[in-house]
Amino acid sequence: MKYTRLTREQLEELHTEFITFLATQSITGKEWAKIKINQSEIAEQQIDLFSDLIWEKVLGKAKFLESMSPDQLFLFELADTEMNVIVVKISEEHVDLTTSEGLQWLQDNIASDSVEFFTASKTYSGTKNADIFELIKQGAEITEGALFKSMNDLIN
Repeated sequence: MKYTRLTREQLEELHTEFITFLATQSITGKEWAKIKINQSEIAEQQIDLFSDLIWEKVLGKAKFLESMSPDQLFLFELADTEMNVIVVKISEEHVDLTTSEGLQWLQDNIASDSVEFFTASKTYSGTKNADIFELIKQGAEITEGALFKSMNDLIN
């Protein structure tokens, strides 16, 4: 397995897609019911394969990631051959960037000495999707990139 197995909830949400996937494997609904009962290892393999296919699709479409901690923002732009990152670090102890109030404070105090910006670019160390998945496992979330774009405009 390349990534991680989808959760039961995710599989339930993707029920229609899973049925289509099974059909491409020439597995009918009745056959699937039998496989689940009599050949659980094969059922697990099919779920793993489906999970990897879904992850590949999702990761392939990702353009931006965000990771937040109380005092730092990590904003990633996912280009074809490299990722660009903007790190925003604050030194105000009473501010928590994971809250809407903290983000409002950042907006109001963006030019303050308490706010530092760092930028970098990094080529992917493995495959693009594997690197993106690693960041997601560490807590990053796929976004539309609004925060990255606004910070990038501010810096440039």
